[in-house]
Amino acid sequence: MEARVVRAVQKRQVLFLYVFLGVSWAGAEPLRYFVAEETERGTFLANLAIDLELGAGELSARGPRIISDENIGFLLFNPLTGDLLLNEKLDREELCGPTEPCVLPFQLLLEKPFQIFRAELWVRDINDHSPVFLDREITLNILESTTPGATFLLESAQDSDVGINNLRNYTISFNVYFHINIRDSGEGNVYPELVLDRVLDREEVPELRLTLTALDGGSPPRSGTTLIHILVLDINDNVPEFVESLYKVQVPENSPVGSLVVAVSARDLDTGSNGEIVYAFFYATERILKTFQINSTSGNLHLKAELNYEAIQTYTLTIQAKDGGGLSGKCTVVVHVTDVNDNPPELLMSSLTSPIAENSPETVVGVFRIRDRDSGNNAKMVCSVQDHLPFVLKPSVENFY
Repeated sequence: MEARVVRAVQKRQVLFLYVFLGVSWAGAEPLRYFVAEETERGTFLANLAIDLELGAGELSARGPRIISDENIGFLLFNPLTGDLLLNEKLDREELCGPTEPCVLPFQLLLEKPFQIFRAELWVRDINDHSPVFLDREITLNILESTTPGATFLLESAQDSDVGINNLRNYTISFNVYFHINIRDSGEGNVYPELVLDRVLDREEVPELRLTLTALDGGSPPRSGTTLIHILVLDINDNVPEFVESLYKVQVPENSPVGSLVVAVSARDLDTGSNGEIVYAFFYATERILKTFQINSTSGNLHLKAELNYEAIQTYTLTIQAKDGGGLSGKCTVVVHVTDVNDNPPELLMSSLTSPIAENSPETVVGVFRIRDRDSGNNAKMVCSVQDHLPFVLKPSVENFY
């Protein structure tokens, strides 16, 4: 049979839509189960017969099975006993990245009579990652004329864990010239800032080597270190300054590789090599380095790889302008990826009964789910079947029909 799945804004056809006559649905609240990541395969999670207040024999007689539109084989279900077991070790960071909580939805389908129960497996984070600095050494060029109280933004460490196990603090090795100040981005991330406590004298101390340590909030905490190499410079009067300290741009996800994202610009009032500016990323993450490239002379930022709104919606980049004397200024570029209608509706089949005897009473013929990976209006769908067919579509929770 044919039916159509059409967007509310832009209609499209999808073949093989399965329908049913008469259905019973479970309550709106899903069953929730919790497991820590890296838990061993075969671990007992729950007994669905008990949770649904069904006898084991009754559950088995109703033809139960576990379904998931993601086709994730993370669960092992025994229809005779109702036991639900973990089928594989789960890596929360691989499954959900920085998203918290990490929720894996699935459904319990009963065929006789038909009924669907929604359920979720919540994967809890464990402290299995240490903070990591992308660079083993951070080099800072600081004028000997710099006044105490001056601050220097440092590279932040990366930690794949979330919540309390994520990055929480920074410390620096003992010295009389600097201390560390912790800055909060407002999005749950913390950044280290080096603060000058006393005047530097190049003739007395031409350079300093300090150890920066990043600590997470685990118990016990994990840590990572990098070396800060400070070079004390003779006076170079002017620091490069960006025309804007913050650039915000919107880029459609279907922009071709090589497209101009934004042109940043800095100026330096010095002359000669001290006034010549070179642009570069300031301790960019591996993801940013794979996605963007900057022209060191013009400051033009271009796409190096394709964007995908469904994967990443926002990139935050720090760009540095450094003059020939070693002084530098920084600006922030926030790139918002905008969604385009690049994902067709999908139909995910859960159950189908065929053939059907003529003169059958009202009964379930098929169960399916529709989804669209786009967002906003691009993800709105309408599901329909031809009027002249002896079937009716009945919508339920989470785009099930």
